[in-house]
Amino acid sequence: MNKYDLQQIILQRLEMNHQVAVDATQRAIDAATDEETVPEHKYDTLALEASYLAHGQALRVQECEDDIRTFRELVLREFDDKSAIGMSALVQLIDEDDQTRWFFIGPTSGGLIVECQGNRVAVLTPHAPLGALLNKKQVGDEIELTIGSKSVSYEIAQVS
Repeated sequence: MNKYDLQQIILQRLEMNHQVAVDATQRAIDAATDEETVPEHKYDTLALEASYLAHGQALRVQECEDDIRTFRELVLREFDDKSAIGMSALVQLIDEDDQTRWFFIGPTSGGLIVECQGNRVAVLTPHAPLGALLNKKQVGDEIELTIGSKSVSYEIAQVS
């Protein structure tokens, strides 16, 4: 799988998320400043609530812009079978049921899932439980992820 293509797909998705956040911010601003939200009495807080929402949406826009900038500046490192997993690694894991999962170790946007060259790839940050387990591991290593009472074992099949 080509990591440059993957990076571009992630950036496209982040830009889509940014546009959704910008649109939501504008709707919240419009609602906060609409004539119909002018308080009619001291307990009418619709305009105040809309302004809080607009502020929260504006913060989300800033977060999206930061994510985009961070991914644009990300230097894609090359990894091989002897390399320790780190930032920008594309990792293939195989679970106990021989199910394959692909993960990209990224600086932000953990949980984002994209399709690249027919594969579903999830972005993991090093701070996520699975990301922390993968840090500095190599092809052939096994890890066990426990969340609550459920444990899943993975073998690291490929790192690029």
